[in-house]
Amino acid sequence: MNQFSKKRKPKVSLETATELTALDIVELCDATEEAISAGGGFGWINSPQRNILENYWKGVLLIPDRILILAKIDNVIAGSCQIVRPLKNNEAQAFACQMTTFFLAPWARGYGLAQLIVAEAEDFAKSEGYKILNLDVRSTQERAINAFKARGFKRFGKNPYYAIVNEKFVPGLYFTKILQDTKIS
Repeated sequence: MNQFSKKRKPKVSLETATELTALDIVELCDATEEAISAGGGFGWINSPQRNILENYWKGVLLIPDRILILAKIDNVIAGSCQIVRPLKNNEAQAFACQMTTFFLAPWARGYGLAQLIVAEAEDFAKSEGYKILNLDVRSTQERAINAFKARGFKRFGKNPYYAIVNEKFVPGLYFTKILQDTKIS
């Protein structure tokens, strides 16, 4: 067997985005559209017009309290998540941040990226001093739920009226994970 007949293992990588190139926007939009079509579009049920998606992704980095984590396979954006810092005026909950808009394009499944994205979100939150990482997800997002559970997130609630998909209510599930000691000194 020569080197060309062996299956090559794709390069999987993560990065915290500080800027997005035109190509990044195209790749993010492509991955988002594919995720939406597969039923995992972090709120979207139908893919919006391309310019709306482009403006969405351009706008993410304009919000100082949002951190965009990108997942790539062979340097092509395959998914992402965002960390949302608590509002500055919410002193009582300043210890916790929220993970949101977690998704992977269907073609990127099976490479361990879901676990890597969640781990990266946890590492970022810890590095910023957060003690708790919270998230919510549609109950139909089984792959995402499994990724969260595998990383030790604990379900603490359910909202039976979380979303409407195909004119039916879909429950939402709420998860949390302790990242650092939660004792109050």
